[in-house]
Amino acid sequence: MEHKKFDVIIIGGSYAGLSAGMALGRSLRNVLIIDNGRPCNRQTPHSHNFITHDGNTPKEISDAAREQVKAYHTVEFYNGTVVKITKEIEGFKVESSYNGVFRAKKLILASGVKDLMPDIPGFSACWGISVIHCPYCHGYEVKDEVTGILADGEMAFEFSKLVFNLTKKLTLFTNGKTKLTPEQVAQLNRNGININEDEVQSIEHENGYIQNMIFKNGKTVSLKALYAKIPFEQHLNVSADLGVELTEQGFIKVDFMQKTNVPGVFACGDNVTMMRSVANAVAQGNFAGAIANKELSEEEF
Repeated sequence: MEHKKFDVIIIGGSYAGLSAGMALGRSLRNVLIIDNGRPCNRQTPHSHNFITHDGNTPKEISDAAREQVKAYHTVEFYNGTVVKITKEIEGFKVESSYNGVFRAKKLILASGVKDLMPDIPGFSACWGISVIHCPYCHGYEVKDEVTGILADGEMAFEFSKLVFNLTKKLTLFTNGKTKLTPEQVAQLNRNGININEDEVQSIEHENGYIQNMIFKNGKTVSLKALYAKIPFEQHLNVSADLGVELTEQGFIKVDFMQKTNVPGVFACGDNVTMMRSVANAVAQGNFAGAIANKELSEEEF
């Protein structure tokens, strides 16, 4: 179905997208937020490190945000998944599931990222519950517990420094022969961090709470929490569709104004930064919405 042209289409209706929608709604902009209702933190029991909402569930925060944004009557919502974006002479065309076709002068990409789960039975069931990605979001709740890190190389070494601050009962699981340098191994050993190079077979858990790491050689290690650094990809093929530049790490490249290299296209939230947190997404979304409104105001004046 063909809809009216909007001032701004926001792709992604989680924290960054809703925050951008509020900034634009309060600026009387006609906005469409497209979202499929499947945020990356949907399994996470509680959200932390977001002042005034510390300990709320992710859904409680997003539901409250959505209700507040809906109060601004120039903001509309569409339940669907974006399948194609096209740059046109005057703005952009966005095609979504269920035959939705929409147009806008500006785009805000707040679509997050898709985590690529390793082929380890039990891993995805624990993701966001006891297999965790962020010491700032989850670390306090498992402080001083028997903890693991599933990573290797430079990333593992640097990440170990952050987690070591929260627990000294720490093992680094490299899932095969390590790529750490001898100097890094020596420093980890000096701090009492074990390095386990056994290949992981599976994770035993109860309702997403890890019990044991099972290895291909038959060994077992009991844990309370496991940090994991896993690869990801963008939900949207913005590089091919729009020519949006990505960083070497695969994030959408933005400047300090949340602008991409494509005029009229902004990005905010998990798709632009490794600092994946609700607080950061809200801040970036608010700023992206304000700058998009500023561009529109200047063009219309």
